[in-house]
Amino acid sequence: MKRAILLAIACGVAYSLLPCWARGSAPDSLGAPGCGDAAAKFDVKNSKGQHPDRPDAGKALVFVVEDDSNFNSFPKPTTRAGLDGKWMGATHGNSYLYFSVDPGVHHLCASWQTTVIVGEGHQTAAAHFTAEADSVYYFEVKDKYIMGDSGRLSDMTLTPLDSDEGQVLVSKFDLSSSHDKK
Repeated sequence: MKRAILLAIACGVAYSLLPCWARGSAPDSLGAPGCGDAAAKFDVKNSKGQHPDRPDAGKALVFVVEDDSNFNSFPKPTTRAGLDGKWMGATHGNSYLYFSVDPGVHHLCASWQTTVIVGEGHQTAAAHFTAEADSVYYFEVKDKYIMGDSGRLSDMTLTPLDSDEGQVLVSKFDLSSSHDKK
């Protein structure tokens, strides 16, 4: 019995000393209605890119902006963006992606592709919104990692942005293009 307890403690200590990137992937169920398959992985490339100023007729345009200015660790997380249970793509670092949606109620999700940091906080965030035709929506994913005297905090939030602030961030950050890892 003592041996089993010592082994459990030793494994726990060894796990806490593993580098962040060596840990496992996200759980099978992300628990948010907008998320896609937890096992899906993306390759992401960032570049200066062009994006539409307005949506296609009868559609809405959604921008998801990843802000890693408070993520004080390396590597930065790859963040998947989901809509209504399907991944729309991914971002990495200070970047953004965009996609068109039909008018109506939608469920949006942001989730780190892998468990980047272990500590207190969330690695999946969700929001819902009602899209109107010919409208543009901006959402910000704020990734945070802080290591301090009280431990580690890794956290993510997903919040709607004012359209003016959304345009400012999109003009500062790179456009992400992503595709499924094979």
